[in-house]
Amino acid sequence: MAIKKEKVAKQAAENTTAVNSLVGFRRSEVVKSLGIMAGYIARQPKPFAKHVGAYGKELFDIVKGDSELSPHPKDRRFQDETWSKNPIYKRGLQSWLAMRRELDGWINDSQMHPADKARAKFVTDLIGDTLAPTNSLIGNPAAMKKLYETGGMSLVNGLKNAYEDLRKNGGMPSQVDGRPFKVGENVANTPGAVVYKTEMLELIQYKPQTDDVHKTPLMIIPPQINKYYAVDLEPNKSMIRFLLKAGFQVFAVSWRNPSRQHSHWGLEEYVEELIVATDAVRKITRTKRINVSGACSGGTTMALMLSELAARGDDRINAFTLMVSVLDGKKSDSEIGLFVTDTAIEAARRHSKKKGILAGDELARSFAWMRPNDLIWNYVVNNYLLGENPPPFDVLFWNNDSTNLPAQLHSDYLDIFQKRSFRPDKTEVFMDHIIDLSAVTQDNFMVAGITDHITPWKACYRNVRLFGGDSTFVLSNSGHIQSLLNPPGNPKAQYFVNEDFPPRADRWLEGADSYGESWWLRWKDWLGERSGEMKAAPKSLGNKAHPPISKAPGEYVFT
Repeated sequence: MAIKKEKVAKQAAENTTAVNSLVGFRRSEVVKSLGIMAGYIARQPKPFAKHVGAYGKELFDIVKGDSELSPHPKDRRFQDETWSKNPIYKRGLQSWLAMRRELDGWINDSQMHPADKARAKFVTDLIGDTLAPTNSLIGNPAAMKKLYETGGMSLVNGLKNAYEDLRKNGGMPSQVDGRPFKVGENVANTPGAVVYKTEMLELIQYKPQTDDVHKTPLMIIPPQINKYYAVDLEPNKSMIRFLLKAGFQVFAVSWRNPSRQHSHWGLEEYVEELIVATDAVRKITRTKRINVSGACSGGTTMALMLSELAARGDDRINAFTLMVSVLDGKKSDSEIGLFVTDTAIEAARRHSKKKGILAGDELARSFAWMRPNDLIWNYVVNNYLLGENPPPFDVLFWNNDSTNLPAQLHSDYLDIFQKRSFRPDKTEVFMDHIIDLSAVTQDNFMVAGITDHITPWKACYRNVRLFGGDSTFVLSNSGHIQSLLNPPGNPKAQYFVNEDFPPRADRWLEGADSYGESWWLRWKDWLGERSGEMKAAPKSLGNKAHPPISKAPGEYVFT
């Protein structure tokens, strides 16, 4: 096999669906970019002609066998020795490499506007990756070997997989074998109970796992994209179990997967529901103040709740944690931003309004085409050309358990991105108050991932200048979801901390200290210092006003 299954899964797990793909990936923007590139060729023919000539010369050398072009040693697509020993495959690969090299060279030599240059690079990479010789049966030596070794059964199995994906997965290659995973059985199985429920959310209280617990509870606010149980996957990587074993009282929100009838649910409705949920937590634990934690789009929702509570003069929140969440996003933060125009935003808004929701599978499909090598072509090779089943992996199982977004919520997120509503110089009104994070003065703990291209860490770093309280900013050495799922004991775990906050993120990292362990341990200490005294753990869940309704993980996780 050309690629180990676990590598396929881990690579894909670095590209989980997230809020920054809400604008979508429109074909018209690609066509527009191709038109812009054609315009530069017409206006600046010399750079293009130069690289066409160089491509022709390289092809001549390839045919003669004189070319020295070779793939990057770490490019896992070309690890098979056939690529270097078989003259036909070698020349095919070199022709493709020559095309990629000269396209990149033309873009670099052209005098394009930087934004056009970045768009051109994205589009040519998209086309180049699609044309990679490994993506066809005859062009992939590992697939041809497998075809021979199995007497053709690999092709039969691949066709079966493709047929099943056409029937059940919208024509996209499946990323995970989800059969080993059962929600409530081997994932999302930490004991607890739903103690509060509305049309929009369930509030789960988890059973304490220590004799004594901290007085101040923690309420976890998950993103509205995907289900809440990213923090409660398999027991050995469950953040909830880690917190319970450290003596914390833990509550988690589980959002209902909305349908068309919930199209009117927007951020104001979500924040109001969260505020009422905090009432339930306070009454059950008999505390006036609680801690909260929000990740990704859940962090955005939490930030609005904190701003609203500050405007009301309500101090029920003691401290908060903000994980992999960009509050003040810029178009230049990621590749998707290159294609985000006012026209694209309005088209995305109209699309979800017409349907009442932004469908979860549609969001995932859009995002996959932004990372086609990791999320599409890897699986085309594995599932169809090699005839293998995709690997079982709990993170990808969770990621594929996607949810819809109500049209109004989708529109509200687009507004935040478009208007940069959290910036101090803005006066955006939310729930009758101006959004003002400088008035949020609680201590806060922020986490970002150094290889996170979904919520880039440098964009997350801007958050430290938005809030009015004391911040701790931790940079984990992983990507988006893997930086969160970071239990102690991982020998590769590492994080960075710098107590100073220079204006530039690069300067912050230069002055940061490195720690070779999970950041969960630092967070546990930080949270423990802000969770009050220890007391005897409650012997039962809920209270008289909020008795247990159903066992964790509740019902909405199955919607």
